[in-house]
Amino acid sequence: MTKHLAPVPLGERPDLDDRDAAPPRWAPDRDDLRDATHELLDRLGELQASLYADGRRALMVVLQGRDASGKDGVIRRVFSALNPQGSQVARFEAPTPLDRRHDFLWRVHAVVPPHGIVGIFNRSHYEDVLVARVRGLVPESTWRRRYAHINAFEQLLADEGVVQVKLCLHISREEQRQRLLERVDDPSKNWKFREGDLDDRALWSEYTAAYRDALAQTSTTWAPWYVVPADDKRARDWLIADLLVRTLERLDYRPPVARPELVAKWRQALTGEA
Repeated sequence: MTKHLAPVPLGERPDLDDRDAAPPRWAPDRDDLRDATHELLDRLGELQASLYADGRRALMVVLQGRDASGKDGVIRRVFSALNPQGSQVARFEAPTPLDRRHDFLWRVHAVVPPHGIVGIFNRSHYEDVLVARVRGLVPESTWRRRYAHINAFEQLLADEGVVQVKLCLHISREEQRQRLLERVDDPSKNWKFREGDLDDRALWSEYTAAYRDALAQTSTTWAPWYVVPADDKRARDWLIADLLVRTLERLDYRPPVARPELVAKWRQALTGEA
């Protein structure tokens, strides 16, 4: 049995049942998760430095998930290992009037990370085949053809050196209820709650179907989807850190090296100082 997250198989609709939101049995014990994650985050920071120095590729991480699935927490804890100079976060709210006058990928392409940078999407272009579908914001013929547009867009990014990792943070219905209640009962967290969360929760089955179709239609060899069990925050963070480290370790790095005559010149200047 594999001891890492595996991508969603091409064309396969994942179950996304509540039981799939629990940590895998092969994850470290809860007491060991903190140390295991800390080691991975140290390595992640090293690999980010290599990506930045190499400058030939970018890493784009897409975070999708239901309300309270932990997107903000992942950004705060996992990506705290990154040097801010080599990373960027894009958050996607409801489209503005200007956004709606363009194609649905217009605002997304504008914030794709440049080479050398790790870019994190808090929600993404997948809102346009999830929320748009469930809420009936566009006709079915529109959101269905967007799958092909997304695949072509992500193929373009891959061809241009953007490595993509798409994470579906999968939370169970009961765990979401507990987290939403915490936001209601804790005054310091009231700001996180919006009444629209209840509307979306009432459409649980519809969103499950939309996620299953989106993952089946758009998990590709060049931009795979991974379902991350998200009920346990520590296990979730460890799984993501492990996946990102393995992704970056597969890349070859060739940071620029100065010509020997320049190195000799610089060394002579430095060693000759008084």
